[in-house]
Amino acid sequence: MSMEPDEQPFENAPDASPSSSPESDAQVDRILEALLLSADGPMSVDQIQRLIGEELGLLRKDIRASIHRLESQFEGRSVELCEVASGFRIQVRRDYAGWVSRLWQEKPPRFSRALLETLALVCYRQPITRGEIEDVRGVSVSSNILRTLQERGWVREVGVKEVPGRPALFGTTAQFLDDFNLKSLDQLPDLPEIKDSEQLEAALLRLGSVTPQPETRNEGEADEFSPDEPDERMPESEPPADDIDEDRRPANQVH
Repeated sequence: MSMEPDEQPFENAPDASPSSSPESDAQVDRILEALLLSADGPMSVDQIQRLIGEELGLLRKDIRASIHRLESQFEGRSVELCEVASGFRIQVRRDYAGWVSRLWQEKPPRFSRALLETLALVCYRQPITRGEIEDVRGVSVSSNILRTLQERGWVREVGVKEVPGRPALFGTTAQFLDDFNLKSLDQLPDLPEIKDSEQLEAALLRLGSVTPQPETRNEGEADEFSPDEPDERMPESEPPADDIDEDRRPANQVH
């Protein structure tokens, strides 16, 4: 049966394949835009193809072409199509973050200097141990900082260092890249190996340029990012047993 010219095949019939035309491309773009706006997180090309590729007869290159068209359509608007580690997403441009944040009355969490210094060291020197972080910062790393970074999904244990005590090695995650609007760690500005406080300051400046927009807090949640969070100086004497750094724990000690 022939199709009437004014019929729109995949707006009402998802199993029909679009023809190659400006009209069909525009429809694919609208479908892709709807998917990205509705998704809980970034979507990869493979995910998109699994959802609509077969029904619309789209190859990976067709989906990427649609993505590029959407990027162009969003130019000059308050939203942008951004590629991060997990895929593509539509988000508010940084220039408008301050206006959008007024939608939430809760006080946004603040990132403490101690937390950002620790995160910067993990970013630029991963994999890195807790002891190596302390050697550069000159202060003891609070267990709360490492726990917070892991709970946010920014840092994870990636293995152990084959030295006495086998301390844990920490690295960043795909969630960190997504939250900091990065496709890969290669997008972080180059920086010489961080070995002292001056180089650490340079790393903080670079990390600050991509710091994510503040998020809302749950009711009653403690502000673990307060800039007033104290650092403890490295103890001169032996610390209490519960506070012994794994990096300094004897190899034969039971964990």
